[in-house]
Amino acid sequence: MAKHYDRKAEDMGNITGLEHVNLQIRDQAQGNLFYIGGLGLTRDPYMNTGLANMWINVGKSQFHLPTGDPWVLRGAIALVTPDREALLNRLNAVKKQLAGTKFAIAENNDYVAVTCPWGNRFNMHTPDIERFGPINLGMPYLQFDVPKGTAKGIERFYRKLFGAKTELEGNGSGKTARINVGYHQDLLFRETDKKIPAYDGHHLQVYVQDFSGPYKELMKRELLTEESNAYQYRWEHIVDPDSNKVLFEIEHEIRSMTHPLYARPLVNRNPMQSQQSYEMGGDEWDWEIRRSNVRLEGVPPLTNAAAQAYNKRRAGRMARAM
Repeated sequence: MAKHYDRKAEDMGNITGLEHVNLQIRDQAQGNLFYIGGLGLTRDPYMNTGLANMWINVGKSQFHLPTGDPWVLRGAIALVTPDREALLNRLNAVKKQLAGTKFAIAENNDYVAVTCPWGNRFNMHTPDIERFGPINLGMPYLQFDVPKGTAKGIERFYRKLFGAKTELEGNGSGKTARINVGYHQDLLFRETDKKIPAYDGHHLQVYVQDFSGPYKELMKRELLTEESNAYQYRWEHIVDPDSNKVLFEIEHEIRSMTHPLYARPLVNRNPMQSQQSYEMGGDEWDWEIRRSNVRLEGVPPLTNAAAQAYNKRRAGRMARAM
């Protein structure tokens, strides 16, 4: 039986990248201890280097952590880090210094569940190419707890207004709206019976290809909250596409792919480096796993006229090159 490439496997929607999550923290020193010392992440050496805010790099994504009353994402933040045992060692090393805060560690088969000093929950996964793509360091998903009966409307909102690649998972109770926001990056809106805390102002930032289309829809529905600049706008109410009823609140910072910071290279350090155990040339961490890109055997050749003409030209080039 002839084989064929699955061209849908590499499809992406209009949202092309989850770049950062913004969470206020009460204490920059404790933030440094948790995010850098415990999680093993890297402070951006170029941007916001003062005492009032810090940007923390995690692969190609970031946390932005300004000082203020703590903000808590209503769900969980998933991160991939390369070594579970090393992660646990780092977390246990900062436990004493974070005593008296909400800091906590718990293990299960899927991930290490970590709570930050201010109550944000982190699902710390090990690399898994099938689930999270070819990364050993990154932010594969954000999970939000949403009220019962809202997942379907949330899925339709992102699909209709943003042209996102979406999926509604689960039957009956406990549905989840999966919204693709980048290569192997998702927002998961999971229905729950639990009481959901009031929204406190935290936000996420994504890039989009079609920048003006969603803007027009948001403007028409009176959902825009900020005209930031030429490359960015903001909104926070997810609504039912038909009734405009508010389903959930989470501020979105929307950036165009022409934004000056788009695809900015981020510095990621190797947290295993120390004075006691050092490898020359090993300071930087390569967060992406090498990907195979070989031809699939057994795919039948194209036989249309355009393909035949191309093959003839190619054969001539190859012959001349020998």
